[in-house]
Amino acid sequence: MLIASDLEIRVGSRLLLEPTSFRVAAGDRIGLVGRNGAGKTTLTKVLAGAGLPANGQVTTKGTVGYLPQDPRTGDLDVIARDRILAARGIDEVLRRMRVAEEKMSSDVPKIRDQGVRAYARAEERLHVLGGYAAEAEAASIASSLGLPNRILSQPLHTLSGGQRRRVELARILFSNADTLLLDEPTNHLDGDSIVWLRDFLKSHQGGLIVISHDVELVEHVVNKVFYLDANRCVIDIYNMGWKAYQVQREADERRRRREQANAEKQASALQKQADRFRAKATKAKAAQQMEHRAERILSSVAGQRQVDRVAKLRFPDPAPSGRTPLMAEGLSKSYGSLEIFSGVDLAIDRGSRVVILGLNGAGKTTLLRLLAGVEKPDTGRVVHGHGLRLGYYAQEHETLDTERSVLENMMSAAPDLPEVEARRTLGSFLFTGDDVAKPAGVLSGGEKTRLALATLVVSSANVLLLDEPTNNLDPASREEILSALRNYKGAIVLVTHDEGAVDALQPERVILLPDGVEDVWNADFTDLIALA
Repeated sequence: MLIASDLEIRVGSRLLLEPTSFRVAAGDRIGLVGRNGAGKTTLTKVLAGAGLPANGQVTTKGTVGYLPQDPRTGDLDVIARDRILAARGIDEVLRRMRVAEEKMSSDVPKIRDQGVRAYARAEERLHVLGGYAAEAEAASIASSLGLPNRILSQPLHTLSGGQRRRVELARILFSNADTLLLDEPTNHLDGDSIVWLRDFLKSHQGGLIVISHDVELVEHVVNKVFYLDANRCVIDIYNMGWKAYQVQREADERRRRREQANAEKQASALQKQADRFRAKATKAKAAQQMEHRAERILSSVAGQRQVDRVAKLRFPDPAPSGRTPLMAEGLSKSYGSLEIFSGVDLAIDRGSRVVILGLNGAGKTTLLRLLAGVEKPDTGRVVHGHGLRLGYYAQEHETLDTERSVLENMMSAAPDLPEVEARRTLGSFLFTGDDVAKPAGVLSGGEKTRLALATLVVSSANVLLLDEPTNNLDPASREEILSALRNYKGAIVLVTHDEGAVDALQPERVILLPDGVEDVWNADFTDLIALA
């Protein structure tokens, strides 16, 4: 279904993947794993035809459905239902049928006859594409992903970023593509939707490559693992499930360490003998041969994997502020005729910890955007208290300028920061050397997350608004964020599906949307986190 031949991938001068060949056949459910920045997203783009390799080629047989980590649709005025149906061309057929119906109601016989013929052709085409049953199938998939009919009837621009991403996932799953390429498909899904998605992917008969930091998803779904090793720029292929892969990978590492130790021992013995022979002119040629032999021994073994570097995240001490640096009074927000929430009041005291909960579409992201000043409320107001310094982390990374470089984004977040200090901070977030000159737009989701967090670190913010900050992060990087949340002394308002993030935050209060009810946090709310 998909064949990669001598595929070489680079970003600028940086090599991500040495020339590699592999295939994805029907029934292969592949988990593509590796640390943030290893090149997983870039590789998936190339396999989907959305990016070009440095060398080699990708051959596809059949159709490919690609869910990028940060999907963008061209026309945000399209109705969500039509966006999903467009995956099979049904939206256009239904449009033609509506036009034909208008003609059929005409008083002019000629136009009426044209409408009848056009309607018959469109209806025949609809039957070929699956008929009205296909519409029901699309609605069922959407509902399973937390998109009810009222959402499907809205234009995309009225939906939250998470809802638009679920529309794109529904579109890909509805497409019946032979090969699915899914980059972090569980982002923005609640617990029930994730369980449904696992079952859907397990039953997929075609090929599948999935990038996910959801351990339970890969454990239940994948039957083959591609490990993209950022240190060696190669793909290690394991024809086995997730648990067996973890055991095998540890065994491979132990074998590599033994082979490396034996090779170094043999090469050292040869080098010592060569040093002794070199002292005698008659033995110079033999000494040279021994040195070459030692070099070949060392090059013949694959070195053990280097320990993956992890971003070091520590929020600085917050700038001084008044007792209540951020308040909101009577906030409401609607998109068209759809009311998201109304009458929301809140007061964020210095150093307080607040978590916002609500079902998908309840307005969690919208509330953070209002507090951050990215959007204006329909009614009510946001009040900045004495000394407020806001830091906003957006789940869609809107705070980053994708046209500007990594370093330029840092400098714009803290204009008074010396460049050498900005580079030092970026280095702690694993952006070194030429990495700081890359446009933010070419970064992977995990790299964008690290950059957005780095801009918060230099902002001296005393109130952090965090929208799903652990999305797209590998386990080690996620632990760094959780540690930073535990130790930060400023105020935090958090939106998340991650129970670990809430545990790290140790919230004092909870705001429940869409009603805007405020309550003291207690363990009874924990079950709502994954559902929210």
